[in-house]
Formats: sequence, C-alpha cells, structure tokens
Amino acid sequence: MKKTQSIAGIGIALIIGGLILIAGSHGSIEVAGLPLFVVCGLIGFGLHWTIFLPSFVFKTDHYFDLTGSISYISTVAAVVLLNPELDLRDLIICVMIVVWALRLGSFLFLRIKKDGKDTRFNIMKTKFLWFLMTWTLGGLWVLATMAAGLAAITSGTSLPLGPIAYLGIVLWVFGMGIEVIADRQKSLFRRIPENQGRFITTGLWAWSRHPNYFGEITLWLGLSLVALPVLAGWQLATMVSPAFVYLLLTRVSGIPLLEALAEKRWGADPVFIAYRDGTPALMLRKPKSSKNS
Repeated sequence: MKKTQSIAGIGIALIIGGLILIAGSHGSIEVAGLPLFVVCGLIGFGLHWTIFLPSFVFKTDHYFDLTGSISYISTVAAVVLLNPELDLRDLIICVMIVVWALRLGSFLFLRIKKDGKDTRFNIMKTKFLWFLMTWTLGGLWVLATMAAGLAAITSGTSLPLGPIAYLGIVLWVFGMGIEVIADRQKSLFRRIPENQGRFITTGLWAWSRHPNYFGEITLWLGLSLVALPVLAGWQLATMVSPAFVYLLLTRVSGIPLLEALAEKRWGADPVFIAYRDGTPALMLRKPKSSKNS
C-alpha cells in the first residue's frame, strides 16, 4: 500500500471517528465538563496507538486483537465507574459487550499465539504508515461498533425494556451462538493433522464461507436494537454501528483479505472452486451437499 493511501486511510478514520464522537455526545451525561460519550469513546484510539508503538518496533501483530478486546472492556469499565445511574438496559448492553470481548479476544489471542502469526499482517507490520493505519482503524472499529450501545449507556434517558429491546437480545444471542460455533468448528477441523493446509466445508462452513462474520454482524445489530429506544436526535446517527461492521467485514478488512488469500492458495483447486461458487460468502444457506476438501 502506498504512503498516500495509508495517510488518507488514517485521515478518513479520524474524520469518521470525530463525527461519531460529535453525534454520540448529544444527550450524553457530562463528567468534568466533557460528554461521557467522548471520554469513553477515545479510550479505544488511545490504547491502540499506545500498543502500536512497541508492536511496530518488534514487528509483531500478536497483540492487535487483544488490544481491541481490552479497549471494549476498558470502555465499559469507565462507563460503569463514571455513570452512577445505570439502568437494566445499560447493564444488559455492558454485559453483551464484555462477554463478546472476553470470548473473541481470548480466542483470537490464543489462536495467534499457537499459529505464530496472522498472515494478514505479514507485509503491513513492516510498513510504519500502513501498520499505523491498521491500528487506527482498530480504534475506529471499537468506537464505531459499540457507538449505539455507548450512546445508550452514557445517555441520561431511561426507559423500560420493550419489544425492540427483546428482539435485539434474541438477535445478539443468535449471532453470538453462530460465531462461537463457527470458530469452534474451524478450530476442531484444524486440529486434525490431515486437514493441515486444507479448507473447511463442513458444519456451518457448508452454509457460508464466513459464518463467523455472519454471527458478528448479527450480534452487533442486536445490541444496537437494544440501545435504539433511548436514542434521540443526533444520537440516532450512532445506529451506523451494524452498517459499519457489515461494510468493514465485507468490503475492507474481513472477507476481501481472506478471500484473496484463499484464491492465492487454492484458486486452481476444482473442489475449492466448486465450494466458492456454490456457497454464499456471508449469508447462511442450506447446502445441497456437504463434503470435506
């Protein structure tokens, strides 16, 4: 990636982050004269930039995903400490974020420790601006994905749970379940020696080439729906959260990168071609037949 592209990426990330901070701060309670949404929303950026420096010096990507999880948990902890009037909705959102962050963060950290590297970072971790852009996007990812939830739990508005919130809880549980099952199936597949260097086409992976991402998008949509009833005015702009997750995973850093790696590795394999052409990239669809490759 060219330096100008990296600089542009950093600039765009900061502009988007700034707009989210402005929108989410409307209706936010204040701490020391500052909107709590802004105070907590900057935590992810701060932690990512702090860990970026030693990560670049030592050319390691081992702590990227872990930093993300710590950012979510730290943000929630800050809200709990600084907002003394959390209601049931707020507590549910906090639990959703922390449970998700603990599960995914530990899973990804242990996986990269076992594998030794994340192939997505092979080149970028040697390029200062490209790597900085990636870590900046990590900070934006934290803010943007939890923006609706953060706006709700930093808001002074309190309402009883209603149908929209209950629907959101169901979607979050469903999405979380899909993500956990998909990750577990892939981990078990990789443990089998004869599967080394092969791609999984069984279980949920027969229904979707990226079922874990389907679960990820679904659970953030659910969390945003739990937050929606207490949002008003400019706060409603934070409902961009699930759309941001969808666009980033399907157009930027998730599926495009993994699909490119898969094409490079198995693009000439007829079995892979049949799997790729017959299986949706994201949505779950019952397979006509299941097979290993």
